[in-house]
Amino acid sequence: MVEAGMETSQSNDPRTTETPGTVLSPTARDEACDLVTVPVRQGLEAVDILRRGAGETVGPVLHDGGCDTLGFVVPAGTAACWDVPGSTCTETNGRGLRLHPEAPAEDSGWLLPPGEADPATDPVVLRRALGEAARLIEAADNCR
Repeated sequence: MVEAGMETSQSNDPRTTETPGTVLSPTARDEACDLVTVPVRQGLEAVDILRRGAGETVGPVLHDGGCDTLGFVVPAGTAACWDVPGSTCTETNGRGLRLHPEAPAEDSGWLLPPGEADPATDPVVLRRALGEAARLIEAADNCR
């Protein structure tokens, strides 16, 4: 099914699904999103918190081993008001981001790949989970 306003392209990629006159990849279409990047320890805690939460959902999460960070896919526009200390939010400037299930770069990989997660993590829920994760890490570090 082709969504209104979605660009289509012809491809010989075996992962794509044919629709009359178009070839689309169900997990690699352009998505309007931003990316919240946090240190890997805090990010892993936040993923656990989100997964344990009642009805909370988490979108794709990218692990960048070279930078030792996790990146949470969030809805476009989040970067404009993101102010969580210790994290950054990068906007896509309306260009969209290709969400492929393969690792997007060397030394990186999906902790939660596109297609196996919700389209994006709610930034309000993520902010709360990152705060809780920071408090848990601080408490654990102070118990030594």
